[in-house]
Amino acid sequence: MIPPPLPSFSSSVVYVEAQNLPSHVGIIMDGNGRWAQLRGRERVDGHREGSKAVRRIVRAARRLGVRALTLYAFSEQNWARPDLEVEALMQLLHDFLLTERDDILENGIRLNAIGNLGRLPPDVRAVLDPLRKESEDHDDMTLTLALSYGGREEIAAAARELARDVATGKLSPDDVTEASLHASMPSLRVGDPDLVIRTGGERRISNFLLYGLAYAELHFADVLWPDFTEADFYEAIASFQARERRFGLVGKAAEPDARVSGPPPAVESVTILRRVG
Repeated sequence: MIPPPLPSFSSSVVYVEAQNLPSHVGIIMDGNGRWAQLRGRERVDGHREGSKAVRRIVRAARRLGVRALTLYAFSEQNWARPDLEVEALMQLLHDFLLTERDDILENGIRLNAIGNLGRLPPDVRAVLDPLRKESEDHDDMTLTLALSYGGREEIAAAARELARDVATGKLSPDDVTEASLHASMPSLRVGDPDLVIRTGGERRISNFLLYGLAYAELHFADVLWPDFTEADFYEAIASFQARERRFGLVGKAAEPDARVSGPPPAVESVTILRRVG
């Protein structure tokens, strides 16, 4: 009997520059349901595999030196999904917080959460809230979970807060500025996102970090979230580093004599293996 052929891989090297990392990375984790459907499995199985990808990418981001990572875990609109799926997602969130607690505390990660947290089940809040408190002084990396979150809803909440301050005389109408609105948004307390990654092949933002996205770089990956690996994450970072961020200004061309061949200094070399066929 002839054994089946071994899978073949293509190899490439991606250089990630240590001094030019995005400070704040946001990820729209899309594709769990499709991952399960393609395999004839229940959607919850896709979400379970997706939670493994969360663990991989949180570790990869911390090792690389990313200062803030915001994960779009559950949108305000996701409550409209079937009850069984919502219950399964909440259970997975609860279990993730329990299993990752020690790693978060031992690795200097500050856990944060944004969104309409009052809608979360009591058993989730019973794990989430103490872990946020225990890790609040950590400063190696901030991991923010967007839970029952929506970008439009966040903008509206910030506007209401400022309107109340104007109504009570705490602020004048002229004090309502871009800066004051920015300061009223919990998602931006770690700074505007420099890079937003979306998996799953879709090309849309889906109500994520809308106010902070003004000058963010966008990276769309075709891979479904449960299959998103450290290599995929490094590719997104390398794509960010290859771009010129202008913020509405005119870019400054590099001086010809400043260019060097080969990888830039102080880089991490990442070998990426891709299955062929």
